[in-house]
Amino acid sequence: MRIATYNVEWFSNLFDDDGALLNDGAWSGRHDVKRRDQLAALGIVFTALNADAVMIIEAPDSHRRRDGVKALENFADTMGLRTRKAVQGFVNDTQQEISLLYDPDALTVRHDSQGDPAFNEKYEIDLDVDAAPDDVRWSKPPLELAVETRAGTNLRLIGVHAKSKAPHGARGKDEVMRIAIANRRKQLAQCIWLRERVDDHLDAGDPLIVLGDFNDGPGLDEYERLFGRSGVEIVIGEGEDRRLYDPHAEALLQRRIGGFAPTTARFWIKNRWMQALLDYVMVSPDLRERAGEWCIWHPFDDPSCAKIPELQSALLTASDHFPVSVDLDI
Repeated sequence: MRIATYNVEWFSNLFDDDGALLNDGAWSGRHDVKRRDQLAALGIVFTALNADAVMIIEAPDSHRRRDGVKALENFADTMGLRTRKAVQGFVNDTQQEISLLYDPDALTVRHDSQGDPAFNEKYEIDLDVDAAPDDVRWSKPPLELAVETRAGTNLRLIGVHAKSKAPHGARGKDEVMRIAIANRRKQLAQCIWLRERVDDHLDAGDPLIVLGDFNDGPGLDEYERLFGRSGVEIVIGEGEDRRLYDPHAEALLQRRIGGFAPTTARFWIKNRWMQALLDYVMVSPDLRERAGEWCIWHPFDDPSCAKIPELQSALLTASDHFPVSVDLDI
């Protein structure tokens, strides 16, 4: 069984309020990409991915006038995908939902929020060591799912879109530093909260997959030295029987890559392409024993993607992130 995560930039812009596909020549929201071209590219990528379930980050938005689940299911029907059912959890007001698109013949899935507080509530933590608790909220609450596979395996999925650390809107070097540090504090607080939920599931013996866009990774920026470790390291945890596993994160943590570093996102910043490892599929120790290959569907770094020109081009057009998948014997 293949489980994947995929951050699709401005997916919501490809649908009208009734969830119909906007397959036209208008601009999509991605730089210099038209809606019909992004839709066609996404159809190619999802078809090639051939996953049993895809955790979609930045999925079509939902509110009283829009239905992101309907939009995704219309997309799947149009593209002829077997992942034809969608589920969302707590909606947000950012036009970037977290949703699972899945094959109902392979999985049964339900939204099942766990723990106290729920991820759509506030969490109190002292972020600045002043003995006064700060209220932390997720702008995009994680999607907690109870899943049963056709083979009868029960597991938990948590889809994540953690706080961006980018100092958007900052003016001047001092404000850039202030906002970047404040954003990192919030991102780390979210990851501490998430790790508490991970511990709850490990204590209960639940097979667990935590996947999505963490906007972070080992050694990603200079502020990591200030705080001691990345949010990804916090969520992964410590101890052989408590540690989540993602081979790409592990490789960076162990500094075993040499001149090559895995990347899942590609951005145009300051007149050059910048790449980063932001997206992960982390599994609990019991699932690691049943895991086969992890794959970053990178258009240049993965040989299978690079040798198929149509897929390579589609990956570059579809989003500024690339899918990450794992094959599991479940």
